[in-house]
Amino acid sequence: MTKEVRVRFAPSPTGHLHIGGARSALFNYLLAKRTGGTFILRIEDTDQARNIDAATEKLMESLRWLGLDWDEGPDKDGGYGPYRSMARLDTYKKHIDILLAENKAYYCYMTEEELEAEREAQKARGEMPKYSGRDRDLTADERAVYEAKGLKPVVRFRVPAGQTITFTDSVRGEVSFETDGIGDFVIARRDGVPMYNFAVVVDDYLMKISHVIRGEEHLSNTPRQILLYEAFGWDVPTFAHASLILNADRQKMSKRDESLMQFVEQYQSQGYMPEALVNFLALLGWSPVGEEEIFSLASLGEQFSFDRVSKAPAVFDTDKLAWMNNQYMKAADLDTVVDLALPHLVKSRRINRDGNDAQLAWVRRLIGLYQEQMQYGAEIVDLTTIFFQTEITYDEEARTVLAEEQVSEVLKGFAAALQEVESFTAPEIKKAIKATQKATGQKGKKLFMPIRVAVSGVTHGPELGDTIELLGKETVLTRLHIASE
Repeated sequence: MTKEVRVRFAPSPTGHLHIGGARSALFNYLLAKRTGGTFILRIEDTDQARNIDAATEKLMESLRWLGLDWDEGPDKDGGYGPYRSMARLDTYKKHIDILLAENKAYYCYMTEEELEAEREAQKARGEMPKYSGRDRDLTADERAVYEAKGLKPVVRFRVPAGQTITFTDSVRGEVSFETDGIGDFVIARRDGVPMYNFAVVVDDYLMKISHVIRGEEHLSNTPRQILLYEAFGWDVPTFAHASLILNADRQKMSKRDESLMQFVEQYQSQGYMPEALVNFLALLGWSPVGEEEIFSLASLGEQFSFDRVSKAPAVFDTDKLAWMNNQYMKAADLDTVVDLALPHLVKSRRINRDGNDAQLAWVRRLIGLYQEQMQYGAEIVDLTTIFFQTEITYDEEARTVLAEEQVSEVLKGFAAALQEVESFTAPEIKKAIKATQKATGQKGKKLFMPIRVAVSGVTHGPELGDTIELLGKETVLTRLHIASE
């Protein structure tokens, strides 16, 4: 009988949701959807020193924004809670006591200063630093001496010597580690709070997690976790470690690298569409069958499988993400695009959110004018600069166009034609352009380009008639006059 698929995303509440974590959450979510399994959110908050207030709620908000809703979690009890590590301390203590009682773990009283001195001595000898095992076999009397000094011990797991740990990773195939290179690792701090590698094993077992899907950086944790599973006599889940995500320079992304937005919330605040970011993240390390690149979350769930997840590092290509987001924005309804772009016009003080109906209708049309080329919502500020400036600065390309001999005649002719327009709308403006063509004999680029450059300052842009209508008659006539002199 096939075991029910139960997967989990278990972030630490130490900050915003990183794109690497978001991809891990997505891969877990997709496997659950494809198999009819359960997707669990668990908060691993045992590292109290690094926890940030409100980080859990921010993580949950980012997951919801991406559409990665969970079946069980802190707010959805599925019978395996609590879903926060610090609410499970009694459970961890019970299992630590089991290992102590079976002599599979022991108390270690070495101070931080002693451990550091030990590491430095090992480095000086050219050895890989690891715990020496000094307190591995303390007698009761030796322990009593340390206790009398007021020393608080950590609990270390007794790693068996001379063994090879081998497991089959769903992405990487067969992977092996030697226990002699691990050293007895800490499973509980001096205050009794468990370490990550211990808590995650206990939680995954008790929550019946079938597959552990995470980033490659966790691969080195796996042998320690397998040793703990074996110590308790528990079945080991299926592991899958997705590739690293590299930046444009093909270097491992650092959270301190400010050249790249690395948190989901940043993309949300810049006006990206969650569907596009999900689509992009799915293709970081996973490849579909065929050449198609645009997928809904539902279609990703139908196709996802580990046999198409690559071991090779994935490059976070911001240009590709911007292109993909543009595909989604072009296909979206105008209300959605307005919701993404409007806040940025407000933030830049280009417009007042509380404007009257006519002003808001104008802004809505303005955003619609750039929907086809907009890559993300915040881009609307730069794209629409010409509508909010009193003077235009012409670049070299624009000045070259305005220097052509027919320009003055075309611009003055167009201005005269616009003066006769009573209803300043795009259809009437197009009629004025045609009248200018008839009056001057100019056509094609010789006609359209000088008009576009004169009114907008650029040689490329959206539909000219709509642009001129939204600029307004007075502004356009002023710009035509200045450019024709």
